Amino acid sequence: MNQRALLLVNCQSRQGQKCLPQAISCLMQQGFELITASAQKPKDCSQIIRKYQHEVDLVVIGGGDGTLNAAVDTLVETNLPLGILPLGTANDLARTLGIPNSLPEASKIIAKGQTRRIDLGWVNGKHFFNVASLGLSVKITQRLTKEVKRRWGVFAYAFTALQVVFESRPFSAEIRLHGKSIQVKTVQIAVGNGRYYGGGMTVAPDASIDDQRLDLYSLEIQHWWEIISLLPAMRQGRHIHSQNVRALHGQEIEVYTRKPRSINTDGEITTRTPAHFRVIPHALAVFVPRSDN
Repeated sequence: MNQRALLLVNCQSRQGQKCLPQAISCLMQQGFELITASAQKPKDCSQIIRKYQHEVDLVVIGGGDGTLNAAVDTLVETNLPLGILPLGTANDLARTLGIPNSLPEASKIIAKGQTRRIDLGWVNGKHFFNVASLGLSVKITQRLTKEVKRRWGVFAYAFTALQVVFESRPFSAEIRLHGKSIQVKTVQIAVGNGRYYGGGMTVAPDASIDDQRLDLYSLEIQHWWEIISLLPAMRQGRHIHSQNVRALHGQEIEVYTRKPRSINTDGEITTRTPAHFRVIPHALAVFVPRSDN
């Protein structure tokens, strides 16, 4: 009996609308019975999944990390396995899991049926896949318009980051971890669950999405130009060895700031400080490439 799949595509993603017919074709060629739905805005994802949860065996999401983030809470709630068709700009979760951007190849991975239970991050009641952060990343998200992403693709992150860095000013924060309080002056605090974020940057050299820990780094620079030298190292996660970067890890972390600061989860601003982070081990089943491939 063919599996029944809900294909949920973000029509606002970089390739969503134009790739929808190909996505349908690829999945039908793999033998799936499809229910197809389009999300016009993030909150639509949860409503659509709940509507069809008892009619399907899995959910296939065509979009980027923001679309996946919009759906993650409901995926956990319904316990439906997730298939990913990377149609976004950065596709960091797909990169972490080794899922190619090719729709035919990504569809074959889902059809082969190998799943991996991955950890999720959690902050103030909101799940996330890749990273949650405050400071520079929030300003980048606010500047990173759909038009910029469509025009420049993954390079839009680097261009926008450089613009924001010039205006960056350190802020004070308190990090609580393992019963200790750490006072910092920083331009960014990032708490990673997966391996990649921000268009291919690495959270930490040994980070993985099922290591049952969160990796935190704090960029404690005084001048904007100091971050320029860190950017190449951030691609491999080597920035954590820099003298002006504080690196910590644990299963539960709290961050406090003098005034509430917005928090970005997987590229979407979803909550504010004070922030309580924790890792949820093996929280979600995702279709991944076979280990023998």
